[in-house]
Amino acid sequence: MTTARAQTVTTATATRQGSRPCNADAAAVHRVPGTRLIGAAVVDGIGSNPAVARLAEIAAEVIARVAPRKTPVLGILAAAELVAAPADRNPIDPDAVAVAAVAEPGRRTGIAWTGDARAYGWDGTTLTQLTTDQTVGEYLRANSGGGGPVELLAQAHDNWLRASLGRSSISTVHTVGTDARLVLLTSDGVHDHIPHKVLEALVREHAENAQALVEAVVEVAEPDETGYRDDATAVVLVTTTTA
Repeated sequence: MTTARAQTVTTATATRQGSRPCNADAAAVHRVPGTRLIGAAVVDGIGSNPAVARLAEIAAEVIARVAPRKTPVLGILAAAELVAAPADRNPIDPDAVAVAAVAEPGRRTGIAWTGDARAYGWDGTTLTQLTTDQTVGEYLRANSGGGGPVELLAQAHDNWLRASLGRSSISTVHTVGTDARLVLLTSDGVHDHIPHKVLEALVREHAENAQALVEAVVEVAEPDETGYRDDATAVVLVTTTTA
């Protein structure tokens, strides 16, 4: 006798304001009515003021709603239209970076991103970074062969963005798919302030409790050496199978 097994996707979100007066991060999750499709997004505003915070909120909602209907890439591009600007306009203000995920039971989870918001996948043993930061620092690492002096230069440029919502196009929004049962989306207030091994340990500890995981992730993120604490935001999507 064959026993039918059902799959479900559980989601959770958490955000924690940092040292600045506004939380410029936002997260959103949306289930398409009548389906099992779920879209999720983390948006990290560049700077900290009410306009940036408002953009992050709206962009996260747009991405979470458009991505499961049109693909994660088009979800991000839809949000990009909120701040699209001529090529000669610099800087773009407000602006943000973003990561999107679309999950459906029985299918691979699709991910798209712009800037340095990230997605991670957990296979039950290992936490793997699925995205590549679109920063000058990461560009230097990828195109230099690495090494001591280059790494020092790269670290000095890790906060120099090469892409953002305001300058997004079909060629700059990157995408990846994953079979990981747990997908974690983070702003840089999480992954820049938690060593990978610590983040992996948190996922291992809380993999069966989505809300506990995201709350732990945003709280554990430490201040930097100056005492500054960035806004921290996380979304998790967990696919579970039941008899």
